[in-house]
Amino acid sequence: MSRHKISTFRIDGDLFGVDAMLVQEVGRHAELTAVPLAPPAVAGVMNLRGEVVTALDLRRMLGRPERHGTDKPMNVVLRNEGGSISLLVDAIESVEDIEDETFEPIPDTVIGVGREYLSGAYKLPDGLLLTLDVPRLLDPRPARSA
Repeated sequence: MSRHKISTFRIDGDLFGVDAMLVQEVGRHAELTAVPLAPPAVAGVMNLRGEVVTALDLRRMLGRPERHGTDKPMNVVLRNEGGSISLLVDAIESVEDIEDETFEPIPDTVIGVGREYLSGAYKLPDGLLLTLDVPRLLDPRPARSA
């Protein structure tokens, strides 16, 4: 049986994950600088040890409500061919070692604007883990209509 490591985090109470091999680091809230004329999902840019990193707000991308006033997002920094990008999440969870055979297509019950950013799901003993389609998430083109 083949296994896969998934770095997990919470957004609006739900469990999401990305391939752990793509994760550069995770960290606390960082101050962001707004980017004029950027798409709504771009929360800003941050300085990560001298590198300018774009921060994407996954709540906005997945059609979830805004964070409460004092709640600060956490950062999941991913490596990509153009450098690094940060995903703003509500809470960092863990790295799950999951059997590849338990991967399933996106359930039909998952609907809404964020569905296009998902690649599938894993059934865990305590709930469903939705995995993000990282290439689609980082695609700068406007969202496709469902």
